[in-house]
Amino acid sequence: MHDTPPLTLRRIEAPALVAGVRDAVWISSDGEVETVPLTEAKRRLGGQRLPLVCHAKATAKRLGGGVFRALDLLELFAFVRPAVFCLPTPRGLAAALDLPMPGTHEEEAVTLHGAAGTLLAEVARDQEAKRVAWTMAQGGWPWGPLVLGVLRAGDTPHSQTMTEGFRVWNRLGEWADFNPEPPDGQWPVEPVEARARLVKLLGGDAEKRPQQAEYAAAASAAFRPRDKAGEPNIVLAEAGTGVGKTLGYIAPASVWAEKNKGPVWISTFTRNLQRQLDAELDRLWPDPVEKARRAVVRKGRENHLCLLNLEEAVNRLPVTEGTGAVALGLMARWAAATRDGDMVGGDFPAWLADLLGRSLTTDLTDTRGECIYSACTHYRKCFIEKTVRRARRAEIVVANHALVMVQAALGGGEEGMLPTRYVFDEGHHVFDAADAAFSAHLTGMETADLRRWLLGAEEGARSRSRGLKARAEDLLADDPKAMEALDEALRAARALPGPGWHARMRGGTPVGPAEGFLARVRQQVYARSDDAASPYNLETPTRPPVEGLVEAGDALDVALDRLSGPLRVLIRALTGVLDREAAELDSASRMRIESVCRTLERRGLMQVEGWRSMLRAFHEEVPEDFIDWFGVERIAGHDFDLGLHRHWVDPTRPFAAAVLEPAHGALITSATLRAHGPETDAGNWDAARLRTGVAHVNAQVHCQSVASPFDYAAQTRVLVVTDVNRNVPEQVAAAFRELFLASGGGALGLFTAIQRLKAVYGRIAPVLDEAGLTLLAQHVDELDTGTLIDIFRAEENTCLLGTDAVRDGVDVPGRSLRLIVFDRVPWPRPDILFKSRRAALGGRAYEEALTRLKLKQAYGRLIRRGSDHGVFVMLDRALPSRLATAFPEDVEVIRLGLKEAAALIREFL
Repeated sequence: MHDTPPLTLRRIEAPALVAGVRDAVWISSDGEVETVPLTEAKRRLGGQRLPLVCHAKATAKRLGGGVFRALDLLELFAFVRPAVFCLPTPRGLAAALDLPMPGTHEEEAVTLHGAAGTLLAEVARDQEAKRVAWTMAQGGWPWGPLVLGVLRAGDTPHSQTMTEGFRVWNRLGEWADFNPEPPDGQWPVEPVEARARLVKLLGGDAEKRPQQAEYAAAASAAFRPRDKAGEPNIVLAEAGTGVGKTLGYIAPASVWAEKNKGPVWISTFTRNLQRQLDAELDRLWPDPVEKARRAVVRKGRENHLCLLNLEEAVNRLPVTEGTGAVALGLMARWAAATRDGDMVGGDFPAWLADLLGRSLTTDLTDTRGECIYSACTHYRKCFIEKTVRRARRAEIVVANHALVMVQAALGGGEEGMLPTRYVFDEGHHVFDAADAAFSAHLTGMETADLRRWLLGAEEGARSRSRGLKARAEDLLADDPKAMEALDEALRAARALPGPGWHARMRGGTPVGPAEGFLARVRQQVYARSDDAASPYNLETPTRPPVEGLVEAGDALDVALDRLSGPLRVLIRALTGVLDREAAELDSASRMRIESVCRTLERRGLMQVEGWRSMLRAFHEEVPEDFIDWFGVERIAGHDFDLGLHRHWVDPTRPFAAAVLEPAHGALITSATLRAHGPETDAGNWDAARLRTGVAHVNAQVHCQSVASPFDYAAQTRVLVVTDVNRNVPEQVAAAFRELFLASGGGALGLFTAIQRLKAVYGRIAPVLDEAGLTLLAQHVDELDTGTLIDIFRAEENTCLLGTDAVRDGVDVPGRSLRLIVFDRVPWPRPDILFKSRRAALGGRAYEEALTRLKLKQAYGRLIRRGSDHGVFVMLDRALPSRLATAFPEDVEVIRLGLKEAAALIREFL
């Protein structure tokens, strides 16, 4: 908690600017309030006094683009209250600082002055901030003089220590190591124990929810002892919205962990649910210290700040304006306050990366896989190493599907062993997560990334990458053969695409065998594509190949063979060190060698051999379990990546083999495990077994369905608008406008194409703004999707436009979400991968099941509480009646015109 600052605050002598969609509010330094055109507001930015703003980049975009200097309140908030949540809006600042909540743009501008005074009064009591603020001021931070003024920081630090405040690693504590944990116990969880724990979690005064108790009792079957190796106890549990499945599975999971002194890994697909789980665990362990010991949120290295990357960035810092001192100062403040260094979904504000750029914020994570482990000077303070060790001793580990699958495929990964008990929430996404985890891509980006991982930064490249030689040379220095293999591997890596490969692809001047192969791939894709000028991704089958492509593939295969041989030698050499020096190696050195071996195997050898297998398919048949194709990935009509792709036809097969089969028990749960349709009935679990991989395991499977307690027939309406032509942008935009106005906000618009989203936004934003409704939009606003959803959740009359995928991150109870509008039926994209799966996995029934699940998921977002009411609208009159089984049986699907739909919404909401 923060102390309440004094109520009498010195007014900041600066104008304040809030830009709307149609015009802007400008409060001059002497307090005069004006509403001015956006062009006039932009002209005034050249004045002597910098304006107060909230999110300078978003403001600049509203003003027509460009960059301007300003006193951004978000930067000041991140400095004064690092690692503390705040929505990046004036209303968000008001809520975080306990200021009066603004309702108009004029009141928002007044809020900026109040927020500035409050934050400056608060930082005046934080003398630890002085040295960081001085260096940031020297680097041109607009807030620098004001912050130093309230800190009374008149003395100039000695030149040798002027970045000392940024060296946060000197002030962090070290982690402690522990002996390995003994094997898990095997005691079961009885249904009565699960029910009793649930009662304790809910508290004595909680509302009786028999469905939740029924769910918790059924989930306990996943925690029985396994009777045969390879035959886990699996529970498929479909729990309708409102059942309370999160606490329903935490109850038996926590009982099992306590009784058996072992961890239960709870896996989710979205970061939003991870945050929700983390909050729910407060009920189990209200004491933060105890919770930190018994529960951990486990993510991959690419999510956590790397202290070595931060140090190297600070060491390159000349303290002159525009060199990154502002970004690194705010990073240092956050690093000193963060719980666990998690920059993706943790306590790092995502909007800070939007403001300051990613190179000196989120790119300081270990995104390159270049960790040097115990050779790093910060190893004993490393955020990820702390988290890994906590996870080894925790009772509940919250992770994501991708990490769980990768760890299992690698035999335990950094934890060194696989958990025996899993809970997969958002189980309807297991198929998609497995598809991403077990696919292979021989593309320009992937091959260039391997070259960079092996060689490090090359001459002329803007990179701080450390190559394999820098990471492992000291481990191999006493082995001449290993050093020779290291040199051979680095020479062979030069066959992969080097810096500038994108331009060479466009210019038709490839260099080396990898670029030669990719150039032939690009030729085939463009030659066979129906619309090569499309802004979207392009793809084509691999057969028949264009002239020269097979020969180019053979040349690349030979080059990859020259790389895989030395990598094998290096792995054997490092394994030999573990054997020969077993008596002398300390734990840190042993773990470092094991980690280097693991990354050589995973990032190097496994990837290279996978690519070689794909190339050999030009002389053989593609294995029947796989699908291969060529593709060009595009962003805004420009080529971003290209190459050869391979996916499993059914990716749940490797998931079942790597994760489910070795486990002792697993609960796979969701509100939408089954897709009811004309071909199935409510009691049919076949589709759920296939989509979750359970069909591929010889398991003891218990299927349980718990109905939602909500009265959907009374609380919702489902409408299909029949007089809007989905192919006419003006009609679609008019429909969104009228429906959003009818609901008075609290509306979510879902699109199946980004272009259509942007077109609708441009047409309706000014009208909604005039009506006092804020319109947010993915791919339009300068904010990440998670932040957009946070704002939408917090502000009752805001509207949000997003792609179909946004629905997965939306958990918005109350009136903040009372209307969902789909622009058209979300059929699967008819690409090569989908067509192959449709042919293999059920034809039209498979296609309709996927579409039905999307509709069911979106509809389920409407009602999160017993008091909620909402309307689901489909603007596509071609919605087949057979897809209506996506909605509850007692909810009528009403087909009507736009005028009638708007009137119904006004009356119902």
